[in-house]
Formats: sequence, structure tokens, C-alpha cells
Amino acid sequence: QRIHTGMKPFICTECNQSFSQKGTLTNHQRIHTGMKPLNCTECNKSFSEKGNLTKHQRIHTGMKPFICTECNKSFSQEQYLKKHQRIHTGMKPFICSECNKSFRQKGDLTKHQRIHTGMKPFICTECNKSFSHKTSLTKHQRIHTGMKPFICSECNKSFRQKGDLTKHQRIHTGVKPFICTECNKSFTHKPSLTEHQRIHTGIKPFICTECNKSFTHKISLTIHQRIHTGMKPFICTECNKSFTQKINLTIHERIHTGMKPFICSECNKSFSRKISLTEHQRIHTGIKPFICSECNKSFTHKISLTIHQRIHTGMKPFICSKCNKSFSQKTNLTEHQRIHTGMKPFICTECNKSFSQKGHLTIHQRIHTGVKPFICTECNKSFTQKTSLTIHQRIHTGMKPFICSECNKSFTHKISLTIHQRIHTGMKPFICSECNKSFSQKTNLTKHQRIHTGMKPFICSECNKSFTHNISLTIHQRIHTRMKPFICTECNKSFTQKISLTIHQRIHTGMKPFICSECNKSFRRKGDLTIHQRIHRHQRIHTGVKPFFCTECNKSFSQKTSLTEHQRIHTGIKPFICSECNKSFTHKTSLTKHQRIHTGAKPFICTECNKSFRQKGDLTIHQRIHTGMKPFICSECNKSFRVKGELTIHQRIHTGMKPFRYSECGKTFVDKETLTMHQNSH
Repeated sequence: QRIHTGMKPFICTECNQSFSQKGTLTNHQRIHTGMKPLNCTECNKSFSEKGNLTKHQRIHTGMKPFICTECNKSFSQEQYLKKHQRIHTGMKPFICSECNKSFRQKGDLTKHQRIHTGMKPFICTECNKSFSHKTSLTKHQRIHTGMKPFICSECNKSFRQKGDLTKHQRIHTGVKPFICTECNKSFTHKPSLTEHQRIHTGIKPFICTECNKSFTHKISLTIHQRIHTGMKPFICTECNKSFTQKINLTIHERIHTGMKPFICSECNKSFSRKISLTEHQRIHTGIKPFICSECNKSFTHKISLTIHQRIHTGMKPFICSKCNKSFSQKTNLTEHQRIHTGMKPFICTECNKSFSQKGHLTIHQRIHTGVKPFICTECNKSFTQKTSLTIHQRIHTGMKPFICSECNKSFTHKISLTIHQRIHTGMKPFICSECNKSFSQKTNLTKHQRIHTGMKPFICSECNKSFTHNISLTIHQRIHTRMKPFICTECNKSFTQKISLTIHQRIHTGMKPFICSECNKSFRRKGDLTIHQRIHRHQRIHTGVKPFFCTECNKSFSQKTSLTEHQRIHTGIKPFICSECNKSFTHKTSLTKHQRIHTGAKPFICTECNKSFRQKGDLTIHQRIHTGMKPFICSECNKSFRVKGELTIHQRIHTGMKPFRYSECGKTFVDKETLTMHQNSH
């Protein structure tokens, strides 16, 4: 009757929970008392309830009374059967509140949620590494313990994980369970099949985070990334020279061993590489198989044809990783790169001075030999370099071939014109590495840098006070001599500095040359104008007024400096120049980012793996590896991507666009990389 009435007359004195039957209360009270009166006769384990003992005893008896009606699989407990039946019904009642992914078991949901929470509750006591799953910790701990519990029955080789043993056993059985649906080729391991299928699909899932180049195999990406990281893990034991690939080390080692396994059948000359033998044999056969399609000139070696064809195509494929300058030949790039690396392999035997190019060493050696082969026909003066003679001859001819396009002023030397033109362009290419202040001439930078270094090379002979600039010493010495050479013609007042006299004379002339562009108020001194202009700048913050308009596009700005920066879009002026490679930029911030290529600075660091990046945007893209974020979603098929460029390339599958066209054969391609590969096949 209590089932219908809901009466529960049996109440627990500990927690006031009520029950309909006395036996149920008795079982419940054992929670408080800790009593476990029911013992297993097999192992003496004790239980508080008979049902729990019954379930436990099935371990010993092997009983599995709960049978699946779909597949006849049996289970020792009803709850295990219910979980199993969800395989057949497809029920996944446990849903993630973050991403709506559903699971058959609550435990699987709990594990999944750690992806969102970042929780890794299972910690290794040896090295404090943490894991999201207990099984992952168990596998990891075998690294410390050395345990390899999974043993091959054929050869006794042992493994840490069962999956590794299963893969290994296929060596003995010859089983290749993974079959390609395209060509029926079979493989021992699933990853091998996956890699093979990319031949058919064209998928290249391994993408370089530095340059977005993609690869079919992970090992190809690893080798490629060494271009960016500079890693060369294969080291010669003889000379410590390192290489990015093992095959290159093998070829190099033949230098030390003297091995030359490839022998010419005509003259018995031997070579360390097969390709070298093939090229050599063309001396005997006279074959020149590489023919230029433009002019029909033929070559013995393919590389000679490739270099020659760049005359026609204008291609310069060898690009400096520091400053992006390009070259048609690798040797030219090598010479150029010495600017960045500082390498100077050509050394003078007389004074040990070193040079980056052999030609520069030859010119230098004339200092020691006294040779001056370039002689002036007018005055017989001789020079070590032809350029020095050419410049000298302008004294006799009066030539000033370097003319300013702005004001037609002419100069004898190109450097004089370059310095002069900075008056018109506003260029200041010499930048202080301490504070980024820029200068039009190197001498001005040198003077400025003394502020940071504290150098004061100009010393007063009277009081030993030192100065950064010579002019400052000259002005100071007038304190001792009491000289005031600058005299006002109006009132005879004298001054130690010319600038002080100039400012003073404005009292008499009434001149106020510094005019406010906002309100036309004028001032005698520049400093007074600067203080005044702060009033206008402050007022605009509150009023929102933008009085400075671009005459090209009518865009308005609150400050004149912002307008000046904007106008460079229209004029093309790039006043911020890199002192390393002379590349120029519109904004100072762009120069700062670029300079990190030369300095190697990577200030943006990933908190997950400590990988560092030059730009914040690169860090943001990288962090998506850890977060799993793919914010760029295809509107056609909802496939998502980490990088916008990947989405753009993908969308061409839907649109059919192939924007990269090869001019030789008219064939078009989805991406630039595929075009490049095609070009190499011609």
C-alpha cells in the first residue's frame, strides 16, 4: 500500500532521510556506521548491500546474465548492458554544453569537456607532466619505469603500448589490412594508407606556419621547416659540418673517406655522385641535351640552361631571406648574404684584413703592392680603382652629371646628389638603434649616438669639461674668453651664439616666423609655437573635429601628422628606411616589424609551447593549433580553416576559379605552388 500512498515511515536518525521499508533503512544506515556485513567467500572482500556482493561474485563465477538481444554479447551488470545497447540504438544522451557534441557514456563526455576547460587532472609524479586522460598518464609513466608489458610471441620483442605490438606482429603474419579503394594497394599500417591516398586526392595537410607551403608527408614538412629554423641535425663526425638531410651528409662524407663509387667506362675517372658521372660522360659523347627554346643555344648541364633562360624570362629565383632582394644565380645571392652575416672569407696575406668579395680583396692588395693601374691623361695622377679615376677626371672636364630632378642643382658625385635629394623627399635613412630617431646623413647619426653612449670627445683645455659636438665646445670656450662675437646692430647687445642674436633681433624687426596653422597666431620662437599648438590638439579630443582634409580622397583627420601619414598612400613616399637593406616603408611601425628580420627578435611568445614570433598576427594564427579554433568557414560546405588564405584556396573548388596562369601553355591553376611545380616540368 505504501507504493500507492507514498508513505515512508522509516526515518534515518542521522540524516532524516525516509524509506518505505525497514530493510532499505537498515542498508542505508550502513553508510553512516561503515558496516559491511556481507563477505565474499572467495576473496573476503566485504559489502554493505547484498546486490553489490552479488555483482562482485560474478568476477569469480564468470557469470554474465545480462544479454544483448541484438548481438548476444553478455555482461555481468545491467548498467554495462545499457551502455552497450547504445551502440545499436545510436543513442548519445550525454551532450556537451560547449559544442553540442554527444556521447554514449558520461565518462566520455567528462573526458571530452577537458578540451574546453583545459583540465589535465592526471599528473606524473616523476616529471609533473599532466594529462587529460588516466590512460595517457599510464602509457607515459612507462617511459620512466621502462615497462614494456606487451610481448611478441614470435620474437619476444616488447612494447609499451598494445597498439604498437599489434602493428609489429604484422611483420610476422604479413597481414596488410588497410586497402586503397582507388588502386587496391594494401598497407600494414593505417598512416601508410592515409599518406598513399594523398596521391589520388592531392591533399597536402602539412602546412608550414612560416610561409603556408603545404606538403603530402610530415617528414617533407619537417625537412622544409629547417629552411626557416636553420636546423641542420645531420653532423659530419670529421669536420662538424651539418646538413638538413641525411643523404647530403652521406655524399659529403665521401670527401673524407675518398670514396668515389661512380666510375667512367671511357677514362676510368671516378666520382662521388652518380649525377656527376652522367654530366662528365657528355664530354666523351659531345651530347648537349639541354636546348633553349628561345634561341636554340644548347648546354651540357641543365643548370647552365636554367641560368641562361633567366636572361629571357628575367627570373631571379634566389631570394635573400633577410631583405627579399632577388638574384638570378646562387653565387650572387651567396655574395650578397655576406652583408647580413658579416662573413668575409677573402683575407689579405699582408695585414689579415678580410673582405666579402674576391674583387674587393684584389683592389685592397694594391695598397701593399703600390700598383695604381688607372692613370689620368690630363695630369698623370694614378688611381687603384677605375671609379676613382672617373670621379677625378670631372675636375678637368667640369662635368657634374648628377642632376636633381626637383631643382636642377648638379653634383660631381652621386652621393652628394643622394644627400641633397633628401631635402625634397624628407628621407632620413640613418636610424638610431636605441631610440629610432632618423637622420638624412650618417655624420648626424654619429653625433646623435653620443647621447646614448655618453661619449664627449671634445674637451675644454681650460676646465676639462667635455662636449658631444665641436660647436658646443666652441660656444663654451667663450665663457673663459668672454667673447660675444654676435652683436645686435640696433642696440649693440652682444651674444655668445648666433641663434641667440637672431631671436633677439626679432624684438626690433617684429618678426614672428613661427605661425600656427590652426589660428594663424605667430611666435618669435619655435618652442612658444609648440606649447601653443597643444591647446588645439587638446580641444579636438573633446569636440571630435577633424579639420585636416586629404585633397585626393577627402578623408579627414584630427591631427596634421595623421594626414601627412595618410597622404603617403597617394604620393608613394616611404620615408622610413632600413639601415640593413635599404628597404623603405610608409609607417615607422612597419619598419620596426621589418627590422626584426635582421635582429632576429621574436617578441610575441606562445604561452602554451613557448614558440616565438615576429608579429602578433603570426602568434594569433599559431595559437589556433592549441585552441583548435578555425574561424574562417566556407559558406558553401561549412568546412573551417585556421588561416584565411587556406579558405580562399579551398573556395576555388566551389567557384572553379584558377587565377594562376602559365603564360607558356595557357594552363591555369588553383594556387601558386601548383603553378610553380608545373613550370618546373617544362
